[in-house]
Amino acid sequence: MEKNFEPVIVGYLCNWCAYAGADLAGVSRLAYPANMRPIRVMCTGMVHPELVVHALSKGADGVIVMG
Repeated sequence: MEKNFEPVIVGYLCNWCAYAGADLAGVSRLAYPANMRPIRVMCTGMVHPELVVHALSKGADGVIVMG
């Protein structure tokens, strides 16, 4: 395994909760890791499990669903 392994994480973020926090972090000039790919969804309760499987099958190392 590589010493400098950087996993690619796909994040499904709720528009009203987690995405708002990520947006506030950006406005406040706080940084989050570049290997996290945020995807805004209206509600994390509506994230179909097939979306998680699809992200993993396309090469993501991990998926996080944040509400």
